[in-house]
Amino acid sequence: MANLVYFSNASENTHRFIQRLGLPADRIPVHAGAEPLTATEPYVLIVPTYGAREERKVPSQVARFLNQRSNRDLLRGVIASGNANFGTEFCAAGHQIAEKCRVPLLYRFEIAGTPHDHDRVRDGLTTFWNQETPTP
Repeated sequence: MANLVYFSNASENTHRFIQRLGLPADRIPVHAGAEPLTATEPYVLIVPTYGAREERKVPSQVARFLNQRSNRDLLRGVIASGNANFGTEFCAAGHQIAEKCRVPLLYRFEIAGTPHDHDRVRDGLTTFWNQETPTP
């Protein structure tokens, strides 16, 4: 189990972000019939936002994953992607998950991110995990 879990649909934007990040990550399956992912250690979730206004923002696959208490209990933070065209709804899925699960929203990026986003997330995750598990 990696310390990153992500979801990416057919657009593959979040998947490209993960590839450019260069860190190990486990992917929540796109198709409902696939073998479900089960978290076995604390993780940060990277999630895209879909829809705007009243539409569903959290992908149903992510909601199913988090509806499993064992998965939800190991969630330590959220990183969200979105489209700035959504205005105030930019990265709304990350805000919703962070609020509902009472974990921090660590970072937001647009579409598949920029090299600056990749660097910030890499550095931020290192700092986050060092604070999460202090050395004796």
